[in-house]
Amino acid sequence: MTQPTRPHPIFARFYAGFAGPALERAGIAAHRERLLAGLTGEVVEIGAGNGLNFPHYPPEVDRIVAVEPEPTLRALARRAAHQAPAPVEIEPARAERLPFRDASFDAAVACLTLCSVADPRAALAELHRVLRPGGQLRFYEHVRADSPAMRRVQRVLDATIWPRLMGGCHTGRDTQRAITAAGFTLTALDRFDFPPTRIPSPAAAHILGTAVRPASADT
Repeated sequence: MTQPTRPHPIFARFYAGFAGPALERAGIAAHRERLLAGLTGEVVEIGAGNGLNFPHYPPEVDRIVAVEPEPTLRALARRAAHQAPAPVEIEPARAERLPFRDASFDAAVACLTLCSVADPRAALAELHRVLRPGGQLRFYEHVRADSPAMRRVQRVLDATIWPRLMGGCHTGRDTQRAITAAGFTLTALDRFDFPPTRIPSPAAAHILGTAVRPASADT
């Protein structure tokens, strides 16, 4: 799932035809289930890609607004929308500038997306804005590695070839810190490598968790 600043049809086809199915075979569906479990009400998902999360939403969700700026992935998401347990609206917007009123949603979902938005700080500020006080941010992202050696590898890749090849993706963003810096309060966090492999990968470190927009009006 991506949030490129301009269309990336080649990467979109690669993701939909190869990368996405490969992740499904590796067992990502279980993480999607964990990510979305217990959601209710109205939900906005940024970087919805080709809609792989849609079938995993619980039936208690009333409405899903899926934001995806890449035209190829957006067209595929429209086809996948019938698999969702709730009505899905597809929006051709970017996470950094969401076309929704303040406090519009009960929950927000970012799944393998904050690695590739052009401005993650702005995207998280927008999610904070459109969530109702007390609303949840559910996130599942690959992030900065724990190992100093792998962090050096990530810095080199992110400064050179990786974003160009992978539709704007960055391997080493400190997404956990960015979430708290945006004003969210972490309430659950799991850190793990995915897919599980003995071969070190710059995109292996993942976090999955929940953060809340505080209910206090002055936060």
